[in-house]
Amino acid sequence: MAMAVEELERLIKDGIPGAEVSIDDLRGDGDHYAARVVSPAFRGKSRVQQHQMVYAALQGRMGGELHALALTTGAPEDS
Repeated sequence: MAMAVEELERLIKDGIPGAEVSIDDLRGDGDHYAARVVSPAFRGKSRVQQHQMVYAALQGRMGGELHALALTTGAPEDS
């Protein structure tokens, strides 16, 4: 079961308000994505904590509707 880019983007933006999100469908199958997420909410957080925030925003869809997600995260001043 694939996930649409729009749904993935909406989940991240809803879970991390104010985040700038860009997503690439790596295989064109709706199952393997790369996402770049920039948010002020990431300030002072480690990369692991930032990624955990993104996974939490996905509400358990990783491993189900979404098979693979390569993440690049950071605060605005990091980009």
